[in-house]
Amino acid sequence: MAPDPERRQWMAALASAMLTPIAMPKERDVDGPEAFTLYTFGDSILDCGHYNPHGLHPGSLLLRNDDRLFPDFKGRDLLSAGPARLEHRARDGATVADLAGQVRAVLPGGPSAALLTIGGNDLLRGLAADRGPGIRRFADSLNAFLKALPIRPVLVGTVYDPTFNDDSRNFLGTDARLARANHRRVNETMAELASRYGHLVDLHAHFLTGDPGWYTRTIEPSLRGASEVRRAFWPRLVSAATALPKPGTAGARPGQ
Repeated sequence: MAPDPERRQWMAALASAMLTPIAMPKERDVDGPEAFTLYTFGDSILDCGHYNPHGLHPGSLLLRNDDRLFPDFKGRDLLSAGPARLEHRARDGATVADLAGQVRAVLPGGPSAALLTIGGNDLLRGLAADRGPGIRRFADSLNAFLKALPIRPVLVGTVYDPTFNDDSRNFLGTDARLARANHRRVNETMAELASRYGHLVDLHAHFLTGDPGWYTRTIEPSLRGASEVRRAFWPRLVSAATALPKPGTAGARPGQ
């Protein structure tokens, strides 16, 4: 079914925001019935605000850029395109078993999209050394969450590697060859499920182009890292906006 005129106008505004900054909406418009809602689910890749002195995390930067800290993103945020709000549900330390609790009471009723990062803590808590069915159980749990998630599109981020593929930086206490193989299997799972339910955002590939300053406390995104997570998600978020389903069809796949 073709989008109605108001939705077409909103999608065009969001797509143009990457290139043309427009006026910031008044605060009273941010929570209006047609406001776009961005949901975050998962772990500290998205819930990293307490790791920097500004309290910023990727979702907050996607909603409203800090033009003083990141002038290259001026005008490239959701509020520069129209009314928008953030439902930040990702939690530092979360594993795939925690996702069901994060989605509790979510009732999307307007244009929306979801970001998801998960798997890093599962690897830290045993999957890195898995020699059995652990990753299959991880995949089954993640599949169940994504299938039931009442938000489309959903943008799924891969798990990055803070060692930059350098085995001398291995901090896991697990043989690096086994850990890397299981890390790859987790990311392959993310890619397969993203193709089924939404879109993949390859944080792993993007962060390999960075440097240790993108991290703090070994594995957490620093302030720069939070912005780089935002940088990876932003183009896909803009692109996915053109496939947003109408209100009331949030369970449909993008484009349906």
